Amino acid sequence: MISRVRYRLIVLILGLTASCCAWSFDAFVVRDIRVEGLQRISLGTVLNYLPVNVGETFDAGRTAGTIRALFKTGFFNDIRLGEDGDVLVVRVEERPAIATVKIEGNKDITTDQLKDALKSIGLSEGSIFDRSSLEKMKLELERQYFSQGKYGVKVQSTVTELTDNRVDLVIDIDEGSVARLRRINIIGNRAFSDKELLDSFELSPRAMFSFFSDSDQYSSRKLSGDLESLRSHYLDNGYINFSIDSTEVSVTPDKSDVYVTINVTEGEKYTISGVQLAGDLIVPEEEMRKLVSIRAGDVFSRKAATQSAAAISERLGKEGYAFSNVNPSPKVDKEKREVELVFFVDPGRRIYVRRVNVAGNLKTQDEVIRREVRQMEGGWISTDKVNLSRTRLDRLGYFEEATVETPAVPGVADQVDVNLSVKERPSGSLTAGIGYSQSQGFLVNASISQNNVLGTGKRVSATVNNSTINRTYSFSYTNPYYTLEGISRGFSIFSRETDAGETSIVVDYTTDVRGVSVDYGFPLSEFNTANLSLGYENTSVDTTSNTPQSIFDFIADNSDHFDIFKLTGGFTHDTRNRAILASRGRLHSISTEVALPGSGLEYYKLRYRALQYLPLYGDYTLLLKGDVGYGDSYGDTSGLPFFENFYAGGPESVRGYSSNSLGPQEDGDARGGAFKTVGNLEFIFPAPFAADNKSLRVSTFFDIGNVFADVGDFDAGELRRSVGVSVLWFTPIAPMTFSLAWPMNDRPGDDTERFQFTLGSFFF
Repeated sequence: MISRVRYRLIVLILGLTASCCAWSFDAFVVRDIRVEGLQRISLGTVLNYLPVNVGETFDAGRTAGTIRALFKTGFFNDIRLGEDGDVLVVRVEERPAIATVKIEGNKDITTDQLKDALKSIGLSEGSIFDRSSLEKMKLELERQYFSQGKYGVKVQSTVTELTDNRVDLVIDIDEGSVARLRRINIIGNRAFSDKELLDSFELSPRAMFSFFSDSDQYSSRKLSGDLESLRSHYLDNGYINFSIDSTEVSVTPDKSDVYVTINVTEGEKYTISGVQLAGDLIVPEEEMRKLVSIRAGDVFSRKAATQSAAAISERLGKEGYAFSNVNPSPKVDKEKREVELVFFVDPGRRIYVRRVNVAGNLKTQDEVIRREVRQMEGGWISTDKVNLSRTRLDRLGYFEEATVETPAVPGVADQVDVNLSVKERPSGSLTAGIGYSQSQGFLVNASISQNNVLGTGKRVSATVNNSTINRTYSFSYTNPYYTLEGISRGFSIFSRETDAGETSIVVDYTTDVRGVSVDYGFPLSEFNTANLSLGYENTSVDTTSNTPQSIFDFIADNSDHFDIFKLTGGFTHDTRNRAILASRGRLHSISTEVALPGSGLEYYKLRYRALQYLPLYGDYTLLLKGDVGYGDSYGDTSGLPFFENFYAGGPESVRGYSSNSLGPQEDGDARGGAFKTVGNLEFIFPAPFAADNKSLRVSTFFDIGNVFADVGDFDAGELRRSVGVSVLWFTPIAPMTFSLAWPMNDRPGDDTERFQFTLGSFFF
């Protein structure tokens, strides 16, 4: 019996041409399509790629095109077409799926980065495995390593077949070593020497001490940056037609050394013939011209032109034109080798703020954040006010970071929203325990401090400190917005007993002080604040057998028990970008403390403290600090009270010398003085072991200073100096500082101390 079912199979492999597929195949109308052999790929996916539909006529002429279309998907190892009556039968053999991709031996490039690179060429977990992609994989990984200068990299792969038509892919990488830059040749330079040009390069040839840096480790990324630096150098020095004609990178046969040759054409040097302003000058032209830093007769500089355009754009931003376009256009006169620079000003629309949105504050109330915002809703946007708002939030100290975005309002051409986002930091601490301090010995302490009580921005602090030197009990409260205008008010009450002799450094005496005060702060401007405080202190002084004679003399002249009414006034100018771990800005603080007439003692103290952060480049900053104090008596009081003397030496003064040990001495112990001067110079740089840690700061420092009995006793030759390394770690509990210092000019009798640490507040 001859079956009515005709079944013809046409077997084709990838690469067959249409001429190879001319088997006899009677034409028929496709009434149905049946796909056999599918495991993971859906029927719908196959039918979507199949160039044949039900109802169409299929014949031998369409077989090659049909099989070719399915092979292009990359899903199949084998494809067969057949006929079962009026049914088109498609038999497929799927390629295996990748179960896992393991990468071994990589160190310089993370596994995630390499997997992303493999994903771009179709090699990832869950994707279809194609052996032909292994060579692509090798080339892609080599490209990744070549960009880092590792030309000796070796990549091997192992494919292990699993059940259910799956495979494991293991990629073993031998990274090799980074090729070292042997020489950089610049050809075609006449105006500048090779040394002058190469000084701005991040890459530099191998030198005697190059093992201290990676500047001689070749990287295509570094070379690209250096080429841009080279181009900028010429364009900033008048060579407007400068060009880099070619760059050749040669690798030695052992792939250990690299030679770079850069061919350049300098062109002619051009000067500025004139500067013009054109367009819609919203701001008066005279004011805008002051923002242009390049003048007629100057050598053309792309950097100066760009900076001038940015300054004009920033000025327009203050007037609400946030999306202005200032385009410096040079008109070149080749014969005279001159450039007329025209700044075309297009202010665009004035932009208004629809809403100010606050996000990220889980604890801090919106009101606390919004009262620091200087950009108002409904008004036109000011880039200065937006930036100032972010700075004021950073200076609160409540947040690790504050960011601001100004997205456009959908469907409106002249409105934006101001979105403020904050990330809160711990704003308080609760500590209790037994400890040891270098300057205070063994201590028992308990304290609670909260700078943002219940998210209101109010500050509360309570402390109990029972050490061998100080026994302190204190409580303070401050409301920074006692009035809507930003006037602050605070109260404090304290009791402090001090046994100075326990330090073994300071002269021997004891004091018992109890006091209260009320404090006010008055904002004078965005960066200036005045402070006024009125307080009362009840002070008792006692002596021991080791108390020096000068203290007995003071007590004989003035008594040993005093009721003192203090009036303290101060002025602070603060432009720091952050209250904690700032990186730019300055802080100047002037204070005057006066014991009012009629008090048990009549005296005054003046103090000036300052710091300046100077950004150098990247995360490198120069910090300058100064602290000067002077005090004296008036009326019937015989000199500045000894317990009000200034002291120097220690972690927050001149490091390398014991705390409070510098200055005049009596019976071998420090007694402080009426005049103090201390200066600090610090070079701040990223921590080598935690460069991205925003709570950690490392610096090298130079300290100088001392204390003198009176201002007339000042002697520059007596200023003590030290150098060293410091680490500041802002922990969730409290800031911790560590320093390792080397005194430079210590004298006999000085008490030196190489390693020092503090836990608590700092003047930064």
